[in-house]
Amino acid sequence: MSKYIMVDFKNKKIAILGFGIEGQSIADYLIGKADNIVVLDEKNRTDFDLEVLKSYESRGIEFRWGKIEDLRDFDMVVRSPGVNPASKFILDAKHSGVTITSATKLFFDLCPAEIIGVTGTKGKGTTSTLIYEMLKESGEDTYLGGNIGTPPLSFLESLDKDSKVVLELSSFQLIDMEKSPHVAIMLMTTSEHLDYHKDVYEYIEAKRNIFRAQTADDFAIVNQDYPASNESDIVTEAKLFKVSRENKIFSEGCFVVKDELILKINGVEKNIIKIDEIALPGKHNLENAAAAVMTAVLAGVDLPTIKHVLKTFKGLPHRIEYVATVRGVSYYDDSFSTTPETAIAAIESFSEPKILLLGGSSKNSDFTELGEVISNSDSIKAIIGIGEEWSRINAEIKNQISNIKIIENCKNMKEIVQRAHEIAERGDVVLLSPACASFDMFENYKERGNEFKEEVNKLV
Repeated sequence: MSKYIMVDFKNKKIAILGFGIEGQSIADYLIGKADNIVVLDEKNRTDFDLEVLKSYESRGIEFRWGKIEDLRDFDMVVRSPGVNPASKFILDAKHSGVTITSATKLFFDLCPAEIIGVTGTKGKGTTSTLIYEMLKESGEDTYLGGNIGTPPLSFLESLDKDSKVVLELSSFQLIDMEKSPHVAIMLMTTSEHLDYHKDVYEYIEAKRNIFRAQTADDFAIVNQDYPASNESDIVTEAKLFKVSRENKIFSEGCFVVKDELILKINGVEKNIIKIDEIALPGKHNLENAAAAVMTAVLAGVDLPTIKHVLKTFKGLPHRIEYVATVRGVSYYDDSFSTTPETAIAAIESFSEPKILLLGGSSKNSDFTELGEVISNSDSIKAIIGIGEEWSRINAEIKNQISNIKIIENCKNMKEIVQRAHEIAERGDVVLLSPACASFDMFENYKERGNEFKEEVNKLV
């Protein structure tokens, strides 16, 4: 990890692209440090809280609304994650000598503390939080931010050289990164966000930027169960550790063997915890737990503290979150599942008879494997198919070898939950794990999950 640097914002005309949570954090940080700040957002002024906008305007922020076309009259452009750095207006500005950066890049430039970065297709929020909890319980001055929802610029001025920062980093944030964390973790990585990235290769290469600037003094942790992650060791000079829930690690790392989570470091194996003692639900979370344990050990957390957190941390909202049991039927909210791979992981987390809630809006996913898993399952008794992608998922399910009941045409979450309630029997699991984004019926995955929980709790 490169030493932090001082950045001079005075006498610069600075553009902030996008005024979401991260854009607002950039503005908050720059107020008082820069004299000429302009926010550009393709939305309309009326899409925002007018009182909030007036507050920023009173502190010197200028707003421009509508399509962004030319940024060449700025000295610095700070993009939000949703703005692709390959956009024509950004490339034109860069070629004209404008400094192009992002909130994440600025944080890495300015942060005096040690950074632990976590990326992957899924699991990064859970793993980041688990690491944060282990560090916090050990007494470290620890901060959690990034893609998980807290912009790190919001706590930058609270940090010193002894602090520890855990960042969840998305491909959108990593795509133009030129610095790497001291400890970098790449979890399960398959494919996602192909509506943003031009192909899977670009997506994986963006993720690998978490390693590229590391030196021999840094640490890299990769999940060896997925080729895109396992093969990322080629881009780092850091000391390498591997994690796995499928195979023994023969070098150094953390892995699952039968009913134990095992740590291997300096040639010595240590039993960390029995699998059935880990509070996180789902087999896939064993690999996230392994990554968190490996990271915490490298950060100096003692094993009793690590074990205590593993026994008590039950996960994040909307990640196979237990909601309620009604008439002997258990309901789980896995609305954060927006890819086929995470839906498969959720399905494989339960041996009980299952009623699945599948479908949503498109992320250009390939549902072939999901269809095969469903077709070959002997524990899925029904699927409630929803959203525009349901027809594509259904096309991959081979009903001639399956007795799965298919229910369609539910118009809202109330109908969806009611239909599940009608057909569920004692001992069943009703699992919302859509494998798709939510934007055709809901504002986001949180709204989808919250509506599911609200309707389930009405059954109680």
